[in-house]
Amino acid sequence: MPEPHAQVAGPEEIPKPTPLFEAAVIASLVVAILCLVLFAWLGREMLEGDTLRFDDAGRSWVHQFASPSMTRTMTIISHMGSRVLIVELVLAFILFARLRWRRAAIWLAVTMTGALLLELTLKYAYHRARPIAFFGIVPNSYSFPSGHALTSLCFYGVMAGLLSARIKSLPWRIALWTAAVLLIIAIGISRIYLGVHYPSDVLAGYLAATVWVSAVIVLDHVRKARFSRQSISK
Repeated sequence: MPEPHAQVAGPEEIPKPTPLFEAAVIASLVVAILCLVLFAWLGREMLEGDTLRFDDAGRSWVHQFASPSMTRTMTIISHMGSRVLIVELVLAFILFARLRWRRAAIWLAVTMTGALLLELTLKYAYHRARPIAFFGIVPNSYSFPSGHALTSLCFYGVMAGLLSARIKSLPWRIALWTAAVLLIIAIGISRIYLGVHYPSDVLAGYLAATVWVSAVIVLDHVRKARFSRQSISK
């Protein structure tokens, strides 16, 4: 029988804005602006060729750990950011539907739809050619930013946030966030290890995803505040 502290909360309700949540929204806005500036700077440096030394050094450092077993492991981890992620996304929607977590389903749908559009837009905007792969087949899409890094941070980060908000146990929350962060980082490293992305591509993917998720948090707060004002007026 599961522990009471590990059980999820009851039916969803739109919470009223609190000072703590207001502070979190402001922090999200600051993070979004900072990451947007960093992404713009990184994109400019990449276009000017100033990231080549960093990229080559990063690829060489990661590749020194190459071995057959490491390649198999990294290939599996890489799939966690593409094929496996798609299956997990479908399962997440099924779970949310069964639990009637409507707000969670909307949050996830908006985040992942935006992530896909953002990835395609940025790839065609920068049209950076892929590096020569160390292992496997080079994808046909452009390299900057890394789609695996972008979508994995959006999916696993948002899933960790949605689930931890509905779990009462602090140790379970910490374990959930730790697992999500480690998996997101591992997926980015796997793309560099396989040689299908430059390190700057992965960093750009993380930055773009952070901008988008932070923007969604701010927009969600605006919607909550509007709903709260409408409730008070009634």
